[in-house]
Amino acid sequence: MIPLNKLILTGNLQDSRVTSVSPRKTATLKQMFAFLLLRLAMLAVLLAIFYIFYDLASKGAGAISWEFLTQSPRKGMTEGGIFPAILGTIFVTFITAVAAFPFGVFTAIYLNEYARKSIFPRLVRLAIRNLAGVPSIVYGLFGVALFVQALQMGASILAAGLTLGLLTLPVTITASEEALKAVPDSYREGALALGAGKWQSIRTNVLPSALPGIMTGLILGLSRAAGETAPILFTGAAFYLPRLPASVFSRFMALPYHLFIMATQHHSPSLVRPLAYGTALVLILLVLGMNFTAFYLRSRFRRKLKG
Repeated sequence: MIPLNKLILTGNLQDSRVTSVSPRKTATLKQMFAFLLLRLAMLAVLLAIFYIFYDLASKGAGAISWEFLTQSPRKGMTEGGIFPAILGTIFVTFITAVAAFPFGVFTAIYLNEYARKSIFPRLVRLAIRNLAGVPSIVYGLFGVALFVQALQMGASILAAGLTLGLLTLPVTITASEEALKAVPDSYREGALALGAGKWQSIRTNVLPSALPGIMTGLILGLSRAAGETAPILFTGAAFYLPRLPASVFSRFMALPYHLFIMATQHHSPSLVRPLAYGTALVLILLVLGMNFTAFYLRSRFRRKLKG
């Protein structure tokens, strides 16, 4: 027969095992439930995106043709194509990149590498985060006051591109600073230990490692700028301009503003509705192409750094 004290000890051990296992099972169930909610949220977002893209593709694919992509509009945009709008969007996006990239990267380098822990960098970061939440129409009004009127650029590609550059700047600075923070300190310390200066260590060790994140943030910011309507509405966009811009000081057509007018302000909305869907599909494909370019550049730079 088993002594009573051993039975009591065995029972206590079994009870302790049960009580120790049950919290783990509870935590596992909570984790599975949380993952299920995340997957359902992701599925809902994907379904919404696929539905929107399917709706645009089914209603706008019939309007897309070689003539639609390569010719100028005719008869109040009831005939012809959207080539000036495509070219104007590309020009404005290029000026936006030229304006936002150097200022954004250099500001991020200063904040992450040179600025000391004081109130001034905190105020700068606070201002950047606040600027990221400012509505785009406010940037448009500011662009009119600064670039169109004060600097006398007029309503032009240059004024619109610089305005979108200001709109993209907070995203570029934030993404670049986060990319610089992700670089290990050993990269900097190793270069300094070999006798390199601070700027040389940043230029040769830190920036190449942070470049994938910087490029990704810039292109994602440009994708947002390419679809904005309010800033270019005041600074140079025109609905019907069937000729190509002669210089950066000319007015231009752009896909988002062109789509806005056709969908809401055109005198024959039912007549141009297929063209509006085709324009929306082209704009979506342009933005998706920029996003895929960001992912491709990021993976390529990562493979190059690993190699």
